Amino acid sequence: MTVADRSDLASARRVVVKVGSSSISGDNAGQIAPLVDALAAAHGRGAEIVLVSSGAIATGMPYLALTNRPVDLATQQAAAAVGQNVLIYRYQVSLDRYDIVAGQVLLTAGDLENDAHRSNAQRAMERLLALRILPIVNENDTVATHEIRFGDNDRLAALVSILIHADALVLLSDVDALYTKPPAEAGAEPISRVERGDALTGVTFGGAGAVGVGTGGASTKVSAARLAADAGAGVLITSTDNVARALNGEAVGTWFVPAERVERTPAAG
Repeated sequence: MTVADRSDLASARRVVVKVGSSSISGDNAGQIAPLVDALAAAHGRGAEIVLVSSGAIATGMPYLALTNRPVDLATQQAAAAVGQNVLIYRYQVSLDRYDIVAGQVLLTAGDLENDAHRSNAQRAMERLLALRILPIVNENDTVATHEIRFGDNDRLAALVSILIHADALVLLSDVDALYTKPPAEAGAEPISRVERGDALTGVTFGGAGAVGVGTGGASTKVSAARLAADAGAGVLITSTDNVARALNGEAVGTWFVPAERVERTPAAG
C-alpha cells in the first residue's frame, strides 16, 4: 500500500522500525518493554513488523567491564558477541507477554551488495514475516570489518526497508523530530514534513547521539530517510518515547514524503 502521510501508518501493512543504542541500553534498558508494547499492538492488528535494533556493543560493554565504547575492532566484536545474546534475550522475554516469537537476523553490508546473499536474506525475511515471526535485525558486528560495515544502523534500516519493500520506515532516537538546528540551541524549530526534493537548505545538523554508545546522528537519519523515501517508503523520524503514537498515525516527528513506487512482487520461497 502507499503510505503517503504519517496518518497512514496506522493501516500500513509492513513497517520497519529502527531503535538506537542509547534508547534501549544502559539506564534506558527499561524502554524495551514499552517499545515492545507498541510493536506488539501493530503486530496484533495484522501489520508485519521488522525491528532494526542497535545496542549489541553497548549491551555487552558492562559484561566486559567497559565504561566507554571500545575503539578497536576486536573489542567491539567481542562486546557485540556478548551483547547480541543478552539483547535478543531481553526482547524475547518482553515479547513473550504477547506470545510473539522473535527471529534474529544478522547482516553485513556485503550481504546486501552480493546478489546471491541479498536474495537469500530477502527470502528468509519474507518467510519469517509469513510465519508471523518478528525479525530483529542488527549489523553482524562480530564478523563485520571496517570495510564491510554499513556505518550505522539507520542506513541498515533503510536498506532493509528496500529489501523487503516495506510501506514505511520509522527511525527512533532520543529526539522527537528533525530540527532546523541542534535542538539544544536557541531558535531550533521542529520540521514537520520534508517534501520530495527538499534540500533542507539552512538546516544545521549536530553530531552523534549519546556519547559512548551511539554512532548515528541527525545527518545519518536524514540520509537514511532519503534513501528509503526514494525507494517508495514513507519515513518518520521521531523519539522512542513516541513510538506508539507514531505507529498509530498520530502527528509526531518529521515525515519524509515517499516517491511513488511500483507494487512489489513477493520473493520466491
